[in-house]
Amino acid sequence: MAKQPESAVPTQHVPTEGLISPERVPVRRALISVYDKTGLTDLAAALVEAGVEILSTGSTAATIAGAGLPVARVEDVTGFPECLEGRVKTLHPAIHAGILADRRKTAHMSRLAELDIAPIDLVVVNLYPFSDTVASGAPFDACIEQIDIGGPAMVRAAAKNHPGVAVVTDPAVYDEAAAAVRSGGFTLAQRRALAARAFAHTAAYDAAVATWLAEQVEQVENDAADSAAGVGASISAPPAYVGVGYERLASLRYGENPHQAAAVYRIPGESGGVAGARQLHGKAMSYNNYTDTDAALRAAYDHGDAVTVAVVKHANPCGIAVSAAGDAAEAHRRAHACDPVSAYGGVIATNTTVTAAMARQIKPIFTEVVAAPAFAEEALEILSAKKNLRLLVVSPPRREGYEIKQVSGGAVIQQRDSYQAGDADPSTWRLVAGRAADETTLADLRFAWEAVRSVRSNAILLAKDGATVGVGMGQVNRVDSCRLAVERANTLGARSTGDAAASDATAKGAVGGGDAADILQAAPPERARGAVAASDAFFPFADGLQVLIDAGVRAVVQPGGSIRDQEVIDAAQAAGVTMYLTGTRHFAH
Repeated sequence: MAKQPESAVPTQHVPTEGLISPERVPVRRALISVYDKTGLTDLAAALVEAGVEILSTGSTAATIAGAGLPVARVEDVTGFPECLEGRVKTLHPAIHAGILADRRKTAHMSRLAELDIAPIDLVVVNLYPFSDTVASGAPFDACIEQIDIGGPAMVRAAAKNHPGVAVVTDPAVYDEAAAAVRSGGFTLAQRRALAARAFAHTAAYDAAVATWLAEQVEQVENDAADSAAGVGASISAPPAYVGVGYERLASLRYGENPHQAAAVYRIPGESGGVAGARQLHGKAMSYNNYTDTDAALRAAYDHGDAVTVAVVKHANPCGIAVSAAGDAAEAHRRAHACDPVSAYGGVIATNTTVTAAMARQIKPIFTEVVAAPAFAEEALEILSAKKNLRLLVVSPPRREGYEIKQVSGGAVIQQRDSYQAGDADPSTWRLVAGRAADETTLADLRFAWEAVRSVRSNAILLAKDGATVGVGMGQVNRVDSCRLAVERANTLGARSTGDAAASDATAKGAVGGGDAADILQAAPPERARGAVAASDAFFPFADGLQVLIDAGVRAVVQPGGSIRDQEVIDAAQAAGVTMYLTGTRHFAH
C-alpha cells in the first residue's frame, strides 16, 4: 500500500448511516437559471400555479417576469449584485446553503433557520453552449467565455443532495417535473434518477472542455516546435486528455450476438449521425443495423456533391455508384448490380433524397435499412408497405474529430480518416506506368480511389463508369483481395436476384424483370475486363497486380511506398497498364 504523504490530512468522515431519505419532498421553492429557454415559461407557469416560489437570475428571470409571472431575483436573496458580466451571481452561501442543506439532519435545518436561509427544493439549470460555440469556429476567448461555472456548481450541489432536492437539466423533462410538483413532489426514485442524469450532464460538459483545451495547448506547442524546426505544420497526436461522455438513448435487444447485452448512445449535444437519426418506419434498430448504416453513410458521402448510393453488408460495400445525371434510382440500380447476392439483407444509404423510382427498385429487395437525408412523399408510401424495413432520416456524418477503439486496458485514438491529405485530387497523383488516362478513365480512377476507403483492408476495388463492379475486402494478403475482386466482378454480374429496377409485375427475378433461373444459366459477363482498380495500400509484390492484369484491368491507382514499387511498376509498364501513385494509403480495419 502506498504511503500517504505526511502533508495529507485525512478527510473527516461525516456519518450519514441510518439517515432515512423522505419518499416524497414537496416543492415549495425552486431555483431556475437556464441558457436554453425552451419550455421555460410553461414550466414557470406550472410552478407558480402549484404555489412554488421561483428564484432566478439574469435573462431567465427577465423571461419569467416578461410572461407576467412572479419571480424573485437571486441578488435580492443574496444581497449581493450580479457582477463581472454575469460571471458571479449564484456563487453565494445564501444560494448554496439552501441547496446543500441535508434536511435529514436536524443540525443542518437549525443552522439554516439561524442564517435565515430557506431551503431550495428544485434546481432547474442548463449550461452555456460550450460545445456549440467550439463547433461554430468561434475564436479561443469566445470559447473560454462559454465555460459555465455557476451552473455546474448548482447542478452538482443539487445532485449530491438528492435525498431532499430535485435537479432538472433537460427541457425535455419539464412536463414530467411539472407533473411531479402537482402531485406533491418528486419521489426518492425520481430524485435519484434525476441526480444520475445531472452528474452525467456535468461530466460530459467537463470532458468537452478538458479535451478542447488540451487540444489548444498541444496545438500551440506543436506550432512552436514546427516553427523552431523550420518546417510546416505537422500531423499532431490526439491531445493528452480525451474525454467522451455518452448518454444512453435506448437499450437494444442484444449486440452482435444474442448473448451480448447492448444499447445505443449519443454524445450530449450531438443531434446528427446515425445515433441521432429520425426513424420514420420499421421495427427497432439492432446493433448490427447501427454499425452497417454508419459504414454505408461513410461510403455514400465520400464522393462530394455527386449523387451516390452505397449498399453495405457486414460493414463492407456490396456496391457503390454515382449518377452523373443526378438520378438516385440509377445510382442505386448500378450499386446493387455490383453484388446483388451480398446485397440481400443489406443496408442502403444515399446522400440525396430517396425518390419514388428508387423506392420502387428497393421494394422487391430484402433490405434491413434505408438511410437518407430525406424521402419523397411517394417513396415513403411505397417503402412503408414493408412493415419491417427501417427508414432513417440522417444528417451527413461528421468528418472531423477522433475515432476511438477500445483495447484491453484502454483505447487507441486516431484522427478520422478522410481525404484531408488532398489525395482525392488526381492532379496530385504521379503517373508511373502506361499512358496518361483520358478524362473518362481518370474519372473512374478517382471514383475507385474515393470508394476503396470504405472497404475493409486489405482492399481491392474494381470500377467502371462510376460504379463498382467487383470488391475484394478483408483478406490477410493483397493477392487474395485481387482474386476476390476479380471473381466477384466476373461471376456476380448476371446474378441480379434482388431485382432492382423490376416492376411489380415482373418482380420475380433479375434486374429488368428476367427470371433468376434463366439468368443463372447464362454466361456471366467478364466485368473486370476494361475496369479500373484501386488498392487501399501498396502492392508488396507484383503478383497481386498480375491477377488484375490477367483479368483485363486497364488502369490502377494505388498509394505506392513499397521497397518493391519498381517491380510493380515494371509489371504494369510491361502490360501496358496505366498506373498512378497517390502517396497516401487508406486502411480501414
